[in-house]
Amino acid sequence: MTTAIDLSPISGPSAWRGDELVNSTEWIYQLSDAERTELEELGRRFVADDPDLRTVTAADYPLSACVGLNEECARQMDSGRGFILVRGLHTEEYGDTLAAAIFYVMGLHLGVPMKQNEMGDVLDHVIATSNKTLDDPSALPSRVRDRLPFHSDSSDVVALMCLRAARAGGASSLVSGTTIYNEILRRRPDLAPLLFEPFHWDWYKQDHDAPAKTYESPICSYVDGIFSTYAGTSMIFSAQDYPEVPRLTEAQIELLHLYDEVAQAPGLALDMDFQPGDVQWLLNYAALHSRTGYVDFPEPQRRRHLLRLWLKRDVGRPLVEGFGKNVVTERGTEAAVAGGRFRIAEAAEPNFEWGN
Repeated sequence: MTTAIDLSPISGPSAWRGDELVNSTEWIYQLSDAERTELEELGRRFVADDPDLRTVTAADYPLSACVGLNEECARQMDSGRGFILVRGLHTEEYGDTLAAAIFYVMGLHLGVPMKQNEMGDVLDHVIATSNKTLDDPSALPSRVRDRLPFHSDSSDVVALMCLRAARAGGASSLVSGTTIYNEILRRRPDLAPLLFEPFHWDWYKQDHDAPAKTYESPICSYVDGIFSTYAGTSMIFSAQDYPEVPRLTEAQIELLHLYDEVAQAPGLALDMDFQPGDVQWLLNYAALHSRTGYVDFPEPQRRRHLLRLWLKRDVGRPLVEGFGKNVVTERGTEAAVAGGRFRIAEAAEPNFEWGN
């Protein structure tokens, strides 16, 4: 394994720009009638079977019509742009439980679901549960309406299904980690090597039940010619709130500010307005994600609501040791803790007692 840093621009399909993709539909996969019908049938069987979400497997719900869909999603994540949007599910007609079942079956065929909190939940929700803002240290990013900074999640793959869109705003924003790196290297080659050195990240801010306040990871990995990204500068800065964490150097601070500046540069990001039924698949090592701030409908049942999966996916990607939040574990019977939701009907309902 070679981990030497080659400070030269990275090329390939993962080095995209939003202003080059925004007027195309090449990143959208439109379901055929046969594919949609198969997913609906599998979802209904999943609801009727009511399997334990911690132990059910893809083999229990085999695909035939959707083999091509699965292969294209895998190809785009593993060796393409790093993301794909699947469109064509009629979630408004299904109800949340059936929609969640379809989403979970799709996820089983692309990886192994991972727990997303210390209760062991393997299906989580992105929905505002209070009027808190990110200025409040007790607020969780997935449970507020603020614009989020670009970041990576704690998994190989993060997937979102839109059940209901916001009244206004709430676009999903993606940006290429490869393009960010190339631009930093172009602007400040003296700072670029710092991307490959470890930083302390705020774990508590991401999960108030986390077993430690922080963890360590570099922002970039370059192993055997494969470039990967794990980012979220706000989590690095907030880790400075803990006195036991080493202070950032002036050069590190300058780099983090530059990273945010580049990520938000006009033309880099691709904004997509989620429609009900849209499913976004994203490889965390290839692209960062965010969302714009949004306004909810006044009726609670109409508020913006996304389902979220974290997947462990073996794509044969070499990474430096300790890259990302690698301590997050896969689902399993050991995740059976008080408050966890492991049946599809209960998992399809947001836990309003958590994350408020």
